[in-house]
Amino acid sequence: MVEIKKELLGPCGLYCGVCAVYIADKDNNMKFKERIVNVYKPYTKTVKDVKCTGCLSGNLEEVFGYCRQCPIKSCTKKKEIEGCHQCEEFPCKYIKRFPMPVGKKVINRVIPFLRENGTEKWIETEIERYHCPECENPLFRGAKRCNKCKVPVDVD
Repeated sequence: MVEIKKELLGPCGLYCGVCAVYIADKDNNMKFKERIVNVYKPYTKTVKDVKCTGCLSGNLEEVFGYCRQCPIKSCTKKKEIEGCHQCEEFPCKYIKRFPMPVGKKVINRVIPFLRENGTEKWIETEIERYHCPECENPLFRGAKRCNKCKVPVDVD
């Protein structure tokens, strides 16, 4: 049984526990944070901007810049639903306009799965998925190669 941390359950279907920003901040990995600054412009200017305690964290200052003002999160809040998996309009204009291609790909993969299997199975599957197939090293969403054994990966 997997521990469910509500703050890591992105309403869009992205599990924050495998997010590069969340992992870099949690591990205080400055080298990783420096790389992320360049990837997530205009949401980051310095390594200080690479911080997040989860999309639904109670402290808005500790939520990543994009996620702080995410239209998907605002939409689900307005509709009083937990996430896109409960919305009849999925995939909507917000999903179609999602600015990060890997995220958009994962959202479209995950929402049908989440609808059918529920939150616990979704988290379990995402945690399982984001490991190197060669050495089992944990990966983050969007990883192109394992940072341990350097094998190319495509787990999204």
